[in-house]
Amino acid sequence: MLIRALLEAGAHVVAVERDPVLAAGLRDRFGGDVSVVEANVLDWHVPTEPFAVVANLPFAGSGAILSRLLRGPVTRAVVVVEWAFAQKHAAVWPTTLKSAYWRAFYELELTRRLDRTAFTPPPNVDAAVLRFTRRAEPLVPPADSQRYWQFLSNAFHAGTEVGRGVLTPLQAKRLAPTLGFPRHARPRELDARQWAGVYEAVGLARRLGRN
Repeated sequence: MLIRALLEAGAHVVAVERDPVLAAGLRDRFGGDVSVVEANVLDWHVPTEPFAVVANLPFAGSGAILSRLLRGPVTRAVVVVEWAFAQKHAAVWPTTLKSAYWRAFYELELTRRLDRTAFTPPPNVDAAVLRFTRRAEPLVPPADSQRYWQFLSNAFHAGTEVGRGVLTPLQAKRLAPTLGFPRHARPRELDARQWAGVYEAVGLARRLGRN
């Protein structure tokens, strides 16, 4: 259904399908109008040219798939995911590791709720539509994307207040009132813009050789 709608809208469609039977069915149905790639999307070679994503993602693997795709030059993505997943990651606050990272490069919006009865066969939970739109001005330089992910991972995996994860006590004392978060805040208590501000400040301090 998604492919048909995209073709009618004039899109060039590359369909990634891991099930060989379903992939063959797509080739039979759409012929040369669709490029069918028989692969697990986690193993798929993500394009280097800008592209958009439209997908009904498997609920169990949504986070991993989005993390893989959104590190490519995705201009926008509209995806169907589990309702609880959408609520968790679309919230401005409290943040998750993934949402803090994604929001540095994308505007993220929960646009629709889909009742489980809209699907055949129906899943055990309701679904949602999440929309990602690449920021014209990212909060963090795209060239720093890998470094920023590691920076956030260190902070969130520390599991304690932000200062112990990536800041010295003096840095936390200075930055908290400036960026608007509690001095002893835990990682999830900072929103995406605050995290970007912390990253920028830490980088500047390192370049200047300051604590």
